[in-house]
Amino acid sequence: MKPAELEHVEIELLLEAIFRRYGYDFRSYARASIERRIRQFMVKAGCATIAEMIPKLLHDADFFSHLARYFSISVTELFRDPWAYQVIREKVIPLLKTWPHVKIWHAGCATGEEVYSLAIVLKEEGVYDRVIIYATDFNDEALERAREGIYGLDKIQEATRNYQRTGGTGSFSEYYHARYQAAAMDSSLKKRMVFSGHNLATDSLFGEMHLIFCRNVLIYFNRDLQNRVLGLFTESLVHGGFLCLGSKEDLRFTDVCDRFEVVDDRARIYKKKEAL
Repeated sequence: MKPAELEHVEIELLLEAIFRRYGYDFRSYARASIERRIRQFMVKAGCATIAEMIPKLLHDADFFSHLARYFSISVTELFRDPWAYQVIREKVIPLLKTWPHVKIWHAGCATGEEVYSLAIVLKEEGVYDRVIIYATDFNDEALERAREGIYGLDKIQEATRNYQRTGGTGSFSEYYHARYQAAAMDSSLKKRMVFSGHNLATDSLFGEMHLIFCRNVLIYFNRDLQNRVLGLFTESLVHGGFLCLGSKEDLRFTDVCDRFEVVDDRARIYKKKEAL
């Protein structure tokens, strides 16, 4: 067996071991990305082969936790892609206001920057007091950082510019407190947030959501897992509810494409069609 073929077998066995031992299913993640991250962790862990990692993760939960963090893609920022938030202000929130109570699922929230960004927009548009945001991720360490809502001051200047591009109506400085080279998000933004663990690859739906916000997560999944997750989102949304994806993600050629209409193509925002 050639070295590349042997490594492929090792990766298959490692992912299967993770699923059977811990219940986390990374077998359907985009393979190029997952293989790259496994190799990076192998070097960091001081292992000579991928096979050497398997008994370690089976018998050492901490070892697995460190590995799982490599699989969690936490590339995010405050008001990332500001035009998407501008579309939410102009085309989504006016319809959210027609419901007496609004439930939002922010799936794959990572370290929480985009959760707070969305909360600020909702607050400025006068709807936040009747909203609950369920922010989920499978990475417990990232979730804890999201709960804390503390970010580096070096990110604030760019965040301020992005906030202004969203059509922000106030001063971004009203929403955080600077201290010790860090910016702590204002506690008023956390009152309507619920953070909890959820694995899109294996866990079940969240029912009766009016908006599902899942940006730049599906790009790391293969086609089968993308369809699985999009089916989960479709069943979790009320009729007339909204789905917001990342700029490189869309519903074309997916199993649920006929269940949605396009609200804004550039912002990748879709509305679930009413039942026939």
